[in-house]
Amino acid sequence: MRLGNQDGRLVIVTGDEVVDVATASEGRFGPDPQSAYDDWDDFTAWAAQGPAPTGKLDEAALGPISPRPRQIFAVGLNYADHAAESGHPLPDYPMIFTKFVTSIAGPSGDIVLPSANVDWEVELVAVIGRAATGVRREDAWGHVAGLSVGQDISEREVQRRGQPAQFSLAKSYPGFGPVGPYLVTLDEAGDPGDLALRCTVNGEVMQDGNTSSMVFPIPELIAYLSAVCTLLPGDLIFTGTPPGVGMGRKPPRYLAPGDVMETTIEGLGTMRHRLISPSE
Repeated sequence: MRLGNQDGRLVIVTGDEVVDVATASEGRFGPDPQSAYDDWDDFTAWAAQGPAPTGKLDEAALGPISPRPRQIFAVGLNYADHAAESGHPLPDYPMIFTKFVTSIAGPSGDIVLPSANVDWEVELVAVIGRAATGVRREDAWGHVAGLSVGQDISEREVQRRGQPAQFSLAKSYPGFGPVGPYLVTLDEAGDPGDLALRCTVNGEVMQDGNTSSMVFPIPELIAYLSAVCTLLPGDLIFTGTPPGVGMGRKPPRYLAPGDVMETTIEGLGTMRHRLISPSE
């Protein structure tokens, strides 16, 4: 199943058509995309009955698949080659930071560049569907609603400002956490441990990796996080980026006004964003 947020309403995507959930369920489930996660088991049982489409898919109207997550976790240095290009050894434990909720954006549109030091990071995003506290690795997938495409956009000067580095602030400017275009449930997402990830800027391939290179796969991340925090329905986990970021290039290369960034994960879809200056 693929879920979308079309014009702020929860829809099930079937090819080029959609099922408006509130309409098709006659109000049993509300239109708010965020509400599906709080009633995940009942919602997926109803959706499995195959409700009839109610309208056409409008990709330009798609928003973030979890527009108001209560928690956003992110993982640094979770691909060995990215750790190497960043000049860091592999971590012994997952390196966790947060992105703030106001950074969340949809899968298309404009993103304002606050400086000349903004970098790209394609990431697989796991969306929590059932609350998780002290979850074992072998049980972790049972708490995942599905997967999506994400970008952990980063302002590198702010990130490196002072010691220790300011990861959370540097990655939380408005629009720095786009997620979409869909939530893809695990039965349709393919093998989460073997998905191709790609980021291009103006058609030039910057990142071309695979989730098979993760240091800490998703079940291990969920076990690690849930040992400390209760993961809540609708929470997002940005799982790290493969090599090819602008900061690691010689000389470094960053996003500029007018650039078009496309972010793709095999089987999950593509996001497309235009970068603009603050004056636009």
